[in-house]
Amino acid sequence: MTRLLLDTHLVLWWLNGDSRLPKAVVERVQMPEAEVFVSQASLWEMAIKVSLGRLQVDLAELERQVPLQGFRWLSIRQAHLLAVAELDCDGEHRDPFDRLLVCQSRTEPMLLLTVDRQLSRYGTTVQRVG
Repeated sequence: MTRLLLDTHLVLWWLNGDSRLPKAVVERVQMPEAEVFVSQASLWEMAIKVSLGRLQVDLAELERQVPLQGFRWLSIRQAHLLAVAELDCDGEHRDPFDRLLVCQSRTEPMLLLTVDRQLSRYGTTVQRVG
């Protein structure tokens, strides 16, 4: 089984059928051995952006769609939060949601798929796609 964690952009693009979704992500997710996760941290990030008026999405519908797509919700555990304290921070990438996703990918372990160039520096549990 290949365990994949989608970053927030990829989740939104997948659920909206967005043309920005890299073909490599579609191929990886559709592999028979893929077990795909969406972090509760992504839902939290989206909820904050909705409340600030920076994102328009029906969160209840998104919550319903994730399992309908065959994806599983990844809960935020204490081990994930504690790992954030150990994560190297060079001062350039301070996004707390991204940092939590990296720590989840390391702790579980699973491969975090992302379009964020800055996240790819976090090692073997992060793969930049697209």
